[in-house]
Amino acid sequence: MTTYVINLDLPGAVQSRHLYGHFAEHLGRCIYGGFWVGEDSDIPNERGIRSDVVEALRALNIPNLRWPGGCFADEYHWKDGIGPREQRPRMVNTHWGNVEENNHFGTHEFMDLVELLGTDAYVNGNVGSGTVREMSEWVEYLTRDGDSPMVRLRKENGREQPWKVPYWGIGNEAWGCGGNMTAQAYADLARQYATFLRDHGDNKLYRIAAGANVDDFGWTEALMKSVGCVGCNSSGVASPYQAISLHYYTMSAEWENKGKATVFTDDEYYATMANAWHINTLLKRHTTIMDHYDPCKTIGLVLDEWGTWWQVEEGTNPGFLYQQNTMRDALVASVHFDIFGKYADRLFMANIAQTVNVLQAMILTDPDTGALVLTPTYHVFEMNTAHHDAHVLDVVAKDAPVSRKIGDKKLPALSASASTKDNSALISLSNLDLDHARTITLDLRGREVTGVTARILTAPDVRDHNTPDAPDAVAPREWTEISRVDGGLQVELPAHSYVTVSLDLA
Repeated sequence: MTTYVINLDLPGAVQSRHLYGHFAEHLGRCIYGGFWVGEDSDIPNERGIRSDVVEALRALNIPNLRWPGGCFADEYHWKDGIGPREQRPRMVNTHWGNVEENNHFGTHEFMDLVELLGTDAYVNGNVGSGTVREMSEWVEYLTRDGDSPMVRLRKENGREQPWKVPYWGIGNEAWGCGGNMTAQAYADLARQYATFLRDHGDNKLYRIAAGANVDDFGWTEALMKSVGCVGCNSSGVASPYQAISLHYYTMSAEWENKGKATVFTDDEYYATMANAWHINTLLKRHTTIMDHYDPCKTIGLVLDEWGTWWQVEEGTNPGFLYQQNTMRDALVASVHFDIFGKYADRLFMANIAQTVNVLQAMILTDPDTGALVLTPTYHVFEMNTAHHDAHVLDVVAKDAPVSRKIGDKKLPALSASASTKDNSALISLSNLDLDHARTITLDLRGREVTGVTARILTAPDVRDHNTPDAPDAVAPREWTEISRVDGGLQVELPAHSYVTVSLDLA
């Protein structure tokens, strides 16, 4: 039995809702066939955007959506995606499948999607093959009011009022597909680009510099060193950008042999979970570097690509990155969310890769029937909505946690987090053990608990997943194996399960 102590009256940092962000790239069937079907489709849509996809994502209260990439961002020229669709020039998507892109889904369609979802736009600009002027004009086109060349162009294309677009990425993966740059070369470019990304009216930009890949700590240091100690010195000089990014994907083995989505051994499962847990080490080391140069924490960290990356499903285009999504993927997500809260004072945003039909997706759509399937990962996001903008609560284990050695990594058998907002609290509990149930005691202190409910996400086998024929094979349900004990609660956690406990507080 494991006991966790939670002081309900000692709230910590606010866990931003933007940690539950999403990512939609022009990749495979994420945009076309995922979000976008066109006005003439038999699939119910609103101005070409799938209505069932919008409905499903609104239920997650998604806080932001990153677009148009990814690697695609650094070959995308935004003016090709405005104006009458039949007149838009075509291009080749050289990164993903080498397919032709007709640019029917562009700036106006994306902002229409953002408004339908009720979310914030995160636009990733083109540094790799674009220009400072091109990105600066895109900001003007989207966010400026009054009169200017880009405002007139926007109005000619049917939009009178500017949009709110708070988040802007200054390129993507500049160390790789975004230009194969050195850290210092990119750091200089990031300062230059950020300077010309203007605030228009009351639209204040949150500029995100393209950060490190996995454990490239030198890249993070180069970006931080380029702005020095910001925000807390007597000169009051602000950084030209407000955040830097980080990318990390979870696999069962090395990049060349990522493993399969639904066919894997128990050892591969545990290797996957140990690799998911590794995000804790990465966040700790990157944030330590940031703390050295920015002790007042004025620059945020944005994990704008994370999730599982498996071999593509057989019979699909290898450049489309389509993969199934099992209970294992759900537990990868739950572990990440538990860890994110530990860094809530620096980690501002995170974006799962990706939202529809690509990598660790929330939603899968069948290309033949049009059927929509919600994945196990979708349900983890839904079960976490009460954590949005809530104060983190420390979860302290009274006894040494059970763990197993996986290569050079140590994998805890259990993962937990908690937060509080208003007169409520949410506790998340994951049992990562494939075979053994665990009994958890929650030692709850500081506030009276007046009501308790719980939900569980699990399946008979960790390889189980949802399909059009079995859409609820892995779906949340009420959990009743929870009881009051002196000073708290006792919760039973089946093997490979995720449980949330909701508390009403006096």
